[in-house]
Amino acid sequence: MKLTQLLLSLCCVLGALNAQALGDEGHKTVGAIADRLLVGTKAEERVKALLLPGESLESISIWADCAKGRFCGEPTSEMTAFTLQNPKHAGYHYINLPVQSSAYAAGAVGSTDHDIVRTLQQAIAVLQGNDTEATNPHRFTPRQALLMIAHLVGDIHQPLHVGAAYINSDNQFVTPSTQQQVDGISIFDLLGGNNLHIEDKATWTARDVETFNREQVQADNKSRLGKPLHLFWDVTVVEKLMRDLKLNTVTEFSSKLMTELPEKSTITGDAITWPEQWANQSLSTAKLAYADITIIDKVKMTTRKGVEYTIWYGQLPTNYVENSTAITRKQIASAGVQLAELLKKIWP
Repeated sequence: MKLTQLLLSLCCVLGALNAQALGDEGHKTVGAIADRLLVGTKAEERVKALLLPGESLESISIWADCAKGRFCGEPTSEMTAFTLQNPKHAGYHYINLPVQSSAYAAGAVGSTDHDIVRTLQQAIAVLQGNDTEATNPHRFTPRQALLMIAHLVGDIHQPLHVGAAYINSDNQFVTPSTQQQVDGISIFDLLGGNNLHIEDKATWTARDVETFNREQVQADNKSRLGKPLHLFWDVTVVEKLMRDLKLNTVTEFSSKLMTELPEKSTITGDAITWPEQWANQSLSTAKLAYADITIIDKVKMTTRKGVEYTIWYGQLPTNYVENSTAITRKQIASAGVQLAELLKKIWP
C-alpha cells in the first residue's frame, strides 16, 4: 500500500481515538469562561447574532468535533453540509510541527494549507469582514467561522495539537528538514502522539479500558493495552484535573478557573496574527510534553481492514502525570481568556 493510502487509513482509525479533542469538558470550559468574560460587551452581541436560540460559546465549543461523526449523536443537517463542503475538515484541528522547531512557519514540515493556524486565520478574516477568495478559500460563512474559532482556540492550546514527534527506524527522535523525509521507512510521523502509546497504569481510567475494548485495532500481543499520548493530553489530564479538584460539572470547573485566570495576555497585534502566536506558545509547551519520554518498544498493528502500521511504546518520566495536569489547568484557563479577547479584538 502506498504511504498516502496508509496514512489515510490510519487517520480514519485514529480519528476515533481523537474524536473528542481536549475532551468535551475541556472545550466546554473554555467556552464557558469566554461566555462570562464577554458579558456586557459588543462582542457578546455579535456572537449572539450568529448563534441559534439556546446556544452559547460553551455549547458550540464541541460542534467541530461532533461534525466528524456520530460521537455526539446523529450529525445535524448543518454539520453534514459543512463536512461535504469541507472534505479536509479533520485536518483543521492540528498542525504537526516537529517539536524541536523554534517557531511556526507556513510550509514547514507538518504544516498544510488547511492546518489549525491557517484555518483560524481564515475564520478570523471572515469575522473581520475580510471575506475574499484568497482570505477564505474554504468559503466559511460568519457562523461557520465562529463555530471553528470556538473550538480551535481550545485545540491550539493543547500542546500535542501543535508539536509533534518524529522517529527513525532506530527508535530515536529526529527532526525532519523536509516533508519528503517522513517516508514511513527511515522516518516516521507519530501523528501528534497518536502512534506513541504509554502503559503507565496511573493514567488509566475505566473509560479508557471501555474505549479501547471497542477499538478497531489489534496488536500482535493482544494482551498489551497502551494509551496514545495524544489521548492522554486530550482527555485523561482533563478528567484527572476535575477529579483532583472534586468538580463534577463544566459550571463548577469554569467557576474554579475563573479565580485563577492569567493577569495579562502576551498576545499582541492584529487578530489575524494571533493563531501563529498561540502556535508558538503551544510549541514551547509541547517540548515539555515530549521531554524525557523513553522509547521502550514498537509493535506492529493491523486494522480490521488489513492495514498494517507501527505503534511505539514510551515510558514516562517521574512526575509526568502531575506536571501535565498543571500545564493543562493553565492552558484551559488561558484558552478561555484568549477566546474572549479574540472576539473583543474583532468586535471592539
